[in-house]
Amino acid sequence: MNVMSSSHAVFNGHRRIPSPVNDPIRSYAPGSPERASLKARLATMAGETIDIPMLIGGKEVRTGTTAKSVMPHDHQHVVGTYHKASEAQVLQAIEAARAARTEWASWAFDDRAAVILKAAELLTTTWRDTINAATMLGQSKTAFQAEIDAACEIVDFWRFNVHYGQELLDEQPTSDHTMWNQLEYRGLEGFVYAVTPFNFTSIAANIPSAPALMGNTVVWKPASSAMFAAHYLMKLYEAAGMPPGVINMVSGDSAMISKILLSHRDLAGVHFTGSTAVFNDMWKTIGSNMGSYRSYPRIVGETGGKDFILAHPSADTAALAVAIVRGGFEFQGQKCSAVSRVYVPRSLWNDVRDRVVAMIADIKMGDVRDFRNFMGAVIDRKSFDNISGYLDHARKHAKILAGGGCDDSKGYFVQPTFIETADPGYKLLCEEIFGPVVTGDDDVGGRDVAVRADRRGVRAGSAGDRGGDVGAAQCSRQLLRERQADGRGGRTAAVRRRARVGHERQGGVEAEPHPLGERANDQGELQPADRVQVPVHERGMRQRRRIAAFTRRVDRRDR
Repeated sequence: MNVMSSSHAVFNGHRRIPSPVNDPIRSYAPGSPERASLKARLATMAGETIDIPMLIGGKEVRTGTTAKSVMPHDHQHVVGTYHKASEAQVLQAIEAARAARTEWASWAFDDRAAVILKAAELLTTTWRDTINAATMLGQSKTAFQAEIDAACEIVDFWRFNVHYGQELLDEQPTSDHTMWNQLEYRGLEGFVYAVTPFNFTSIAANIPSAPALMGNTVVWKPASSAMFAAHYLMKLYEAAGMPPGVINMVSGDSAMISKILLSHRDLAGVHFTGSTAVFNDMWKTIGSNMGSYRSYPRIVGETGGKDFILAHPSADTAALAVAIVRGGFEFQGQKCSAVSRVYVPRSLWNDVRDRVVAMIADIKMGDVRDFRNFMGAVIDRKSFDNISGYLDHARKHAKILAGGGCDDSKGYFVQPTFIETADPGYKLLCEEIFGPVVTGDDDVGGRDVAVRADRRGVRAGSAGDRGGDVGAAQCSRQLLRERQADGRGGRTAAVRRRARVGHERQGGVEAEPHPLGERANDQGELQPADRVQVPVHERGMRQRRRIAAFTRRVDRRDR
């Protein structure tokens, strides 16, 4: 007698996953339980130096060839030692993914989703402090920046990914009485190579787990400068019940690891977030190897840019200044969405400039365990030296209005820096810096500002326009449409328009906010001001496309 092993044999119904909602952001206000709990976890983890093995096929793998994970804001403080892979461990990870693929792909979507949702639930509760603290210590994020990234955004990714996955499976062809058309969604034929950057723990969680949700097995290479948080993510997957071999973490030499994985016959897909140069190189490598693969690899990538603010003459200068400071200097400007250049009408420039300079003077920078600090350090020596080089150039060829200092004696600290130039082709307006450096270009205003920005080939993943009337948004949108129409618009382009950013109302009279959109308590620690809450998860359609990319659609017809 045959016994059916499918989960549907014991559950006679159609499961519906819980409706996803954005995870609430915790304030970590003085005296709050979550603040005390996080500070205690920070103290414990800072007092440890952990061993960070690779995790391959559910087993910890150590090679003895190691490197250190340090706190960027205290680079002599080692929080972990991670093991680096040789070719043997990379091949071992491929084999582990191959061995796990058949079993994992045979699981019903509901059962795979249950693992991801369990991880989300653990992160909202018992694992929240650990993942946040790992992100703060290893990547020098403040408590607020860690909370919106390593807790809220990961939970949102996991819950919404399951929702999008179920929506995808619900898409079925129409049928008539002569046949029943069905569409089956399967994982890819091989392994997915997942590559993640240092700057977002949420991306480190999403990039490998999204393909895994859809029945794929993954070889994951985290950024070497974010191994501390990556280690705890793998432990979280284990606690949630992720089977061995579904996600295999390898660390070490990126070039060596990529050379092996990208040339392997069983490469089925690449899921990547990182630099444009690296992604372009990976794409070329895959293209040159097309004759050797078992199937066509799916390539899904997101790369950097140089985000900008385009100001209309009607813009509110207080709101514009807050947008520049928060957009440019939170997490030390180490986001592809961080503001790094602003185009401001000359009629507004003096007021905006003075407000931004005054706000920068209020910014506190230092160890992120001190909750009074608004900024930490940049990620590592390479980043510090790169940003320092740009600032040296600015001293000779532009005007530094605020900041410009660098100090690596204890941590990799770069002051928030605001630069003025009248040259629309200036180096700092055109090249991605990935640090707390914002360059301003003042011009005559209106459409002329947009045209001036257009001369330098504005290419960014998102654009912030600041204006008090609808014409400001229309001007920006039209510019981006024109650039897309003639092939100059970059990979993606979007215009976000949020009026009165950073303002709060007191007694019915609009008042200017604290310079950083926050207010200080009696101890001088910054607290979030009352303002409109923007949902953390704004990537719905893009995430849905990511999920779909890692499935094979197989037509079935029952006659």
